[in-house]
Amino acid sequence: MRFWIHRRYAPTRSIGLTMRVLVVEDEPYLAEAIRDGLRLEAIAADLAGDGDTALELLSTNAYDIAVLDRDIPGPSGDEVARRIVASGTGTPILMLTAADRLDDLATGFGLGADDYLTKPFELRELVLRLRALDRRRAQNRPPVLEIAGIRLDPFRREVHRDGRYVALTRKQFAVLDVLVAAEGGVVSAEKLLERAWDENADPFTNAVRITVSALRKRLGEPWVIVTVPGVGYRIGPGPTALGGSVEGGVADGATVDGGGAGRGGADGGGAGRGGADGGGAGRGGAGRG
Repeated sequence: MRFWIHRRYAPTRSIGLTMRVLVVEDEPYLAEAIRDGLRLEAIAADLAGDGDTALELLSTNAYDIAVLDRDIPGPSGDEVARRIVASGTGTPILMLTAADRLDDLATGFGLGADDYLTKPFELRELVLRLRALDRRRAQNRPPVLEIAGIRLDPFRREVHRDGRYVALTRKQFAVLDVLVAAEGGVVSAEKLLERAWDENADPFTNAVRITVSALRKRLGEPWVIVTVPGVGYRIGPGPTALGGSVEGGVADGATVDGGGAGRGGADGGGAGRGGADGGGAGRGGAGRG
């Protein structure tokens, strides 16, 4: 069996990280060797030793590529691959496994893998394959979206607000992506649930409202996510446009998702003439929270 990292291995790059990958491998020594070797090639690698950890990292971080061992504890590498594909993020998958029969390769590609490398392997070959996947991904790069001071890069999965980097969770990014792509149009909670979650999401959940409220806080003031009562949400300036209200603002006939007051009501724990969902006070009745 050949040793996959040569002791005289000479990296081709050593300055500035060029991509971030998730390595899912249950053999600690091998996983750490891959991580250290990729670091020499300016590739940052997070490690997961089982399927549960891999899915947790994938749900909170944006990766350029996922490197999956098929035989791992918890949800298998095959199941992790299925969920990556189902998530719609477009994250390329490189399967790294000892299963080297043609049928194994066919199964891997059938699950959505973009490349397949069998063990044992050379680190240099892994690096070359990762860079090839990254180049192909770059060729299909979606356009950068900008509206109301928000700049969203779907390819790099980065968000800036008035030039300031904004760190978002994967779900917050997905919701913002849908809202920004609507170019100021109103997006219903049902559409957000469909696009940012999956077909198994509970249609009666308050996950959309909670995520939008957290997203507003991450983006900071002045608020740019407007709630249009009985319709949905949109990106745009001003609390009174389209009859909507932003969190913390005041507008007739508006709702507020997290704090502040409005004569039309808020979502959470204050008072307003139309009821409350948020945490402010207005004229009239009591809120639900």
